[in-house]
Order: sequence, then structure tokens, then C-alpha cells
Amino acid sequence: MDAQTPAGPSAADLQRAFQRALDLALAHAARGSDAPAFRRAHPDALGRLGDVPDRGRPLDEALAALIEDGLSPGMDTGHRRFFAFIPSPASPVSWLGEFAAAVHNRHAGSELQSQGVAAIERAVVRFLCDAAGYPQTSGGLFVSGGSTANLAGLCVARDQRLGEAKRSRGVVYLTRETHSSVAKALRILGFFDSQIRVVAIDGARRMDVAALAAAVTADRDAGRRPFAVVASAGTTNTGAVDPLSEIADLCGRENLWLHVDGAYGASALLSPAHRPLLAGIERADSLSWDAHKWLFQTYGCGMLLVRDRSLLAPSFALTSDYLRDGAAEGVEPNFWDLGPELTRPARAARLWLTLQTMGRDGMAAAIAHGFSLAQAAEKAVRATPGWIVVSPAQLAITAFRYAPAALSDEDADAANAQAARRLMEEGFAVVGTTRLDGRLSLRICAIHPQATAADMTATVKRLDELVRGIG
Repeated sequence: MDAQTPAGPSAADLQRAFQRALDLALAHAARGSDAPAFRRAHPDALGRLGDVPDRGRPLDEALAALIEDGLSPGMDTGHRRFFAFIPSPASPVSWLGEFAAAVHNRHAGSELQSQGVAAIERAVVRFLCDAAGYPQTSGGLFVSGGSTANLAGLCVARDQRLGEAKRSRGVVYLTRETHSSVAKALRILGFFDSQIRVVAIDGARRMDVAALAAAVTADRDAGRRPFAVVASAGTTNTGAVDPLSEIADLCGRENLWLHVDGAYGASALLSPAHRPLLAGIERADSLSWDAHKWLFQTYGCGMLLVRDRSLLAPSFALTSDYLRDGAAEGVEPNFWDLGPELTRPARAARLWLTLQTMGRDGMAAAIAHGFSLAQAAEKAVRATPGWIVVSPAQLAITAFRYAPAALSDEDADAANAQAARRLMEEGFAVVGTTRLDGRLSLRICAIHPQATAADMTATVKRLDELVRGIG
């Protein structure tokens, strides 16, 4: 073995390690449905990960431990039968784009430091703004994900609609189906629970616009300051889309900022057949969108889009002597002036590479495939005795539960939870659980481009076997 230097492994060691990592990556990309969707880590292996040696050990040995003990156990969110939460079936092209960006390690905060990276980010943001139906005044930036995008969008909403003097009286509106990251963002921004209104939902689990209007009127009459509404374009629970056009009408009349959390569902904008489901999103003042969900990117790749890009810098731009060398050279401000991060990785590179290789048509087909998968899952549930559909397929999500007449609701809840747990532990598939209408339901979010209708049928069949105690 080549000697290890104080600067790190030798060139030969690096070559062997990179080749090994490449071989494993390609094998991972080619894994079939027989690979487990979940694997529990061995406690001894987890313990070993905490050891830091006094003397460095061989790179190939450390790499093997990283992959086998650190990265392999847990939930494989990119598995074709991983249906819990919102999966992340990242394209191998996204891996490649992230790897290339990591190797060059460009600082994506200022254009002077990364001119090509800045051009890529602006181009992809423009593409996404166009897809959303935004005007040419729009813009945005890449962030770590929907949580940060929601935080940044609501920060701009606060600054544009409230200002400092009125913050203590500000009120924002959402529903119980709104993603928890929104409430967290509001807490970080200094708002109290008393300033957050949870608006009623309708029978389709969408924001009730009449209830919203009533809440705004009541708050104004009480001397409070309504300033923002957070609508959902694809809730995590059921894929419901709030009535965006009606909400936008109300926001226009009441001078309220409309932020749309489209972290998951906004990707439907890239499927021409399904874009009408999000009608009205083009009227949102700000929009969060995750590429590491339905755009098939690795984690840490989200976007914030705004109708008026000039509103970002007033909330985020600051000057310091040590930043003067990175001052923007053109008319566009640096990305570090448009969001909360100063140091930024080149997040847009991986999505740019994926879009370049898939093209508009390929991306549209991959997104449309998710709709058909959820419909196949719903069909399989309806064909299985004792099971009911709680929420029909929409935006690639359907929710259902085992609820035979012979079981009480409480016993059915327990049976559904146990079946989901056993399914995960055996590694065949992973489905999510949630509570809808007061009862525990199972939930499939199916967006993997390589998953099939047979995968949906097989998963429902295995759940049925487990819940009945067979196998």
C-alpha cells in the first residue's frame, strides 16, 4: 500500500477509492426491487462510527465503513417501493451533477467567484419562473429546501406588508394541512402562536375561502394586521391543492401577501397535462419548490421564486468590508444578497444537468408517471375486500385504510399501524401513516419513475396479507 502523507491519501489510494465508490454507485443505481427499502443498522456498527482514530486508517477501509455502516442502513427514500413521506428518487444524473459541483467547490454567493454557476442558476430560475407563469419581473434563488424557501418567502412577506412597527399586530393564515415547516418559519421570524390563524378546511381538505375571509375580517375588526396567507399546492397528507385562484382574489382585495408552499406539488407545473391543477399559482407573491422531491434531485436542492425579484434584496442584502471584493459586476445582485445564506454551494448545477439530459418532454413524462402510479394504487385498494379509500389519488398521493365492519375503529387503527411497521421491517416497501378524519390511515406517495403499477398492486397485496396475519 502506498504511504499516507500528512496531506491525506496518496494518488493511488485516491484512484482506488474513487473507482470503488463509482462501482458501488452504479450498482446502487441498478438495484432492483429485491433490494430492501429499509434496513436497520446494527448497534455495534453505529457504535464504531463514533470512533475517531489517533492515527489515520487506510482510505479504502474507512470508505467501506462509511458506505456499509453509515450510508446503507435506514430508509432508502430512492427505492422504487418507498412511498412514505415524500420520497426522493434522485436521478443518477443528479448524483453526477452534485459530484462535479463538489469537486470544483465553487462559492455560489457572488458572481465574481462563480460566473458560470451564477449563469446556470439564473437560467434554471428563469425556466422555473416561466413554468409557474410568472412575469419577467420575477426571479429567485436556490436554497437548501422547502423549509428555507418558506422561511425566506415569509421573511419578505413580513418586511413588505408589515414593517417593524406593525409586526406585533401581524396575523398570518394557514390550515391544519399546511406543512409544519411554515409554523417553524413563523416562529423563527418572531411570530407567536396567537398571530397564526388555522383556517378551516373543506370536504376536500383544502382551505375554506369563506372561513378565510371571515377570519381576516374578524382580525381587522379587532385591530390586528392581517398580512399573509400561506396556501398549499400539494399537501403532504393527501396531495390536496388549495383553491389558489379564489385565495389570490381575496389576497388582492385585502392587500395580503400570498405565499404558496409548492415544495412537493409545484413540480406538476412541468407536466402540461396536469398544470391546470395548479391554476392561480401564477398570482402568488412567492413560491417554495423542492427539486429533491418530484424533480428527482439529491437532498438539499430547493428553490424560492418571487413575482418581483427586486423585493428580495431589501430583506437580505447587507454590506461588509470583507465582501467588497465580491461585489456584483453587472446589474444583477449577487445571490448572497437574495437569501439567508452567504456561503452557498452550486445547487442549481445538478438540476441543470438533469434537465439538459431529460429535456422538457422527459421531465414531463416522469412527473405524469407519478399520477398514474397513485391511480393504480387506489385501484388496487378498491379491489381488495376490507379496505377503503380515505383520500382518492391526487398529485401522486392516495390514502387508505383497512376497515372491515367486524373491527372497531380503534382496533382497525392498531392493525393498520402494525401492518405498516411490519412491511417496513421486512424491507419489501415503506408506506406512510397519518391521521385523517380522526382515524389512522396508510398513505402512498408514488413518484419513482421506475416504479410500476405492479409495484402498487404488490404493495397493497402484501399489506393485506400482513394485516390479516398471513405470511
